[in-house]
Amino acid sequence: MSQILAPATPFPETSETVLIAGPAGALEVAVDHPEAHEARHGLAIICHPNPPDGGTMTNKVVTMTSRALTESGLIAVRFNFRGVGRSEGAFDNGRGEVLDLMAVANWARQARPDDAFWLAGFSFGSWVALLGARQLPVQQVISIAPPVGLRDFSGVLPPPCPWLIVQGEKDEIVDAEGVFAWAQKQEPAPTVVRMPETGHFFHRRLLDLRGAIKNGVRKNLPPPRAVS
Repeated sequence: MSQILAPATPFPETSETVLIAGPAGALEVAVDHPEAHEARHGLAIICHPNPPDGGTMTNKVVTMTSRALTESGLIAVRFNFRGVGRSEGAFDNGRGEVLDLMAVANWARQARPDDAFWLAGFSFGSWVALLGARQLPVQQVISIAPPVGLRDFSGVLPPPCPWLIVQGEKDEIVDAEGVFAWAQKQEPAPTVVRMPETGHFFHRRLLDLRGAIKNGVRKNLPPPRAVS
């Protein structure tokens, strides 16, 4: 169920899709809640792949990442970048998309200031998330198939928190060996999960991706919420 609640959209208490005010107009945001008995004091924002290539918040890698995080007890927040779905505006090749992320993050953090704040992204979205992490109090970053060699990573700094990278070894879009070499140069070093026989979109490996995310972040999970 989608609804328009503007200009000040309340943070949904159940899983639903809303529109919030963004820097280029409305932004379409989907909030996925964990089961009450699994809930923890944390939320994660997930950024989707490249809009000109058809990337949206309903991408299977993005929705599987959301599933992995909600099963881990976090609230997962997916959103469409400007010009995608019901989000207004036009593609801005990264600069405006970082501003979109900041708008969603500020909205979520204002509503839930006591929650641990995580960032995740797939492909183009992982690049945007890493750029956004420089300006946000992030406590865990998850980068799935970061587009090293396809985007300018000169402005990307290692986040000052635990950092998980998941990369398929048979990626047909991103140079996997380039990602592994780049990751080795980062300080502090990220945790890198190499998935053999896995392409860019994790076809037939989505459940393995889910497991890699859940296992990779388990030791950093925020505390459980009290059950009333």
